[in-house]
Amino acid sequence: MILSIIIPTYNEEEYLPILLDSIKKQKFEDYEIIIADANSTDRTREIAEEYGCIIVDGGMPGVGRNRGAEVAKGEYLLFLDSDLKLTDDYLRDVIYEFQMERLGIAITQMKALSKKSEDQLLHNLANYFMIGVEKIKPHGAGCYGIIVKKELHDKCGGFDEELNFGEDSDYIKRLSEVERFKVLRNAKIGVSTRRLEEEGIATLIQQYGKSTFNDFVGKKTDADELNYGFEHGKEQLSKDKLTKFEEESEKISKMFENYDKSAEKINTAKSYFKGTKSKKTRAKKRVFYCVCGEGMGHAIRSAVIIDRIKEKYDVYIFSHDRAYEYLNEKFDNVYQIGGFNTVYINNKVSNTKTLLSALKRNPTNIKIGYKELYQKARKLSPDIIVTDFEIYATMVSKLLQIPLISLDNIHMITQTSIDYPKHHQTEMLKAKGVIKGYVIRPKFHILTSFFFPKVRSGKNAVIYPPVIREEIYNLKPTTGDHIIVYQTSKESVKLVERLKKLDEKFIVYGFNIDKVDENLTYKLFNEDEFYDDLASAKAVVCNGGFTFISEAITLKKPIYSVPAIGNFEQTLNGFYVQKLGYGEYHENMSVKKLKLFLKRLDKYQSKLNNVKRYNNDGIIRELEYRIEKYSQ
Repeated sequence: MILSIIIPTYNEEEYLPILLDSIKKQKFEDYEIIIADANSTDRTREIAEEYGCIIVDGGMPGVGRNRGAEVAKGEYLLFLDSDLKLTDDYLRDVIYEFQMERLGIAITQMKALSKKSEDQLLHNLANYFMIGVEKIKPHGAGCYGIIVKKELHDKCGGFDEELNFGEDSDYIKRLSEVERFKVLRNAKIGVSTRRLEEEGIATLIQQYGKSTFNDFVGKKTDADELNYGFEHGKEQLSKDKLTKFEEESEKISKMFENYDKSAEKINTAKSYFKGTKSKKTRAKKRVFYCVCGEGMGHAIRSAVIIDRIKEKYDVYIFSHDRAYEYLNEKFDNVYQIGGFNTVYINNKVSNTKTLLSALKRNPTNIKIGYKELYQKARKLSPDIIVTDFEIYATMVSKLLQIPLISLDNIHMITQTSIDYPKHHQTEMLKAKGVIKGYVIRPKFHILTSFFFPKVRSGKNAVIYPPVIREEIYNLKPTTGDHIIVYQTSKESVKLVERLKKLDEKFIVYGFNIDKVDENLTYKLFNEDEFYDDLASAKAVVCNGGFTFISEAITLKKPIYSVPAIGNFEQTLNGFYVQKLGYGEYHENMSVKKLKLFLKRLDKYQSKLNNVKRYNNDGIIRELEYRIEKYSQ
């Protein structure tokens, strides 16, 4: 079961049916309702039974919540007060955002059930306050939809039953020190204004103001000093107080009316002066998707993702070199921009040649990038930019203040606590510096990887399994008599020549040639033929390319990895292939070592057979969530 809803009650026959009705109307249905009742003398328990609730003995709110949690079967606990009302799709929205944000505890915002302007104002102010201090002093303005992992609740001992006031804020504070807390943005819960009507606005502000101040200075608040009780009285405000309250309400309503008129004039003026930057109402959000053109991995991954989101969003694609050609064959609205490529000499990265090439091409790159990306961004006003390690996306994002999302595997190096061969530390630091210069401070990093180190503290990042083409995912792997060799650097020809010394059949991709040379069969790239060859291979020999390694793992093929010298990303991928037991990583092509590798195929096959296969649904859901969240 996903969710246990826990509601402490005492004489709530008037309000409880409203809450329970709103729960029953939710589209989300994987929940149980637990009523923790403090010996009600009215029909509260009878009503709970009629709605099929689990009933336990409660007490003060903190006690009742803990007793409810003790019998809860859900993965998450949702604590509600009894005088609330769930808004449409509340449960689904709460669970979705809670899971997507990887939270341990959260609280929802409030929406006054009253239509009075002053009630709306007070609850909006409370929402703004909670959001404003969520990172400084995690805080709740009441138990208005506190959701928490059950294991975290149990670990921290639940609510402090010694407190008779502010037990909710104390609870949030303690649990947020263990796992991440947030005020949820997408769901609001209907809140009764009965306490406001019973006690008056001045008394309520005084009570909560004092308790909040005490909370911030670390002082516990007792209910007696605030004249606050669990029971809710039925007395009405005196006629004089009511008249005065209505007069103040009228003033606030007038203030809101004047504010709305002024805001409308300001927005109209802003729209006029913004000109082309002003976004018209669109049926779909507009996404600029920028893809690194080096190699084919970025393009292959991006094509899978774009194909999944193109019906929901208007997607404009920007790339260069082979990636541009590949994407241009598959999609509309594909534009060519400038880019950089790593230069290899004898299968080793040449930093000097790479830099000289970049300097030589940079003026042209900037001109093309400006024309195709910057000017189109000015004209089309995208809601968001997604970058798969494309450098100009960052520049345009910063210049035009368009939110940026990063989706790639390379930022595993900057966002996670990776393990790696320590003699490659200099290369790691160099790679980290380059990567940080390519994509600067995006709103969020969506990482894709076949290994899963811990995301570093303070990083806005999450890791998903590799993006796999449906054609690869649907293949049924067999074990043939050939070995696939996949190299993306033309400088690797000499390495491949050494394979002639082995009594094995090799099919070689990556050199854009079609010929047979003894036991080496070179093939031009053809997706259908490549799929068949890969699915029936008994092993693969490759550099350290992420996409190919990921596809080989998906098809359970043992891997012999020889990363390009000086390419730390490839070194990292090869290192983790060996660390996870999927094959071997070597720094040079050795016929002797390859022979030994082929003798150990059963060992690696055994590890690969236990690898769980994932589809792409998770990462697509994550990207769509981030697009909706950060779109301007």
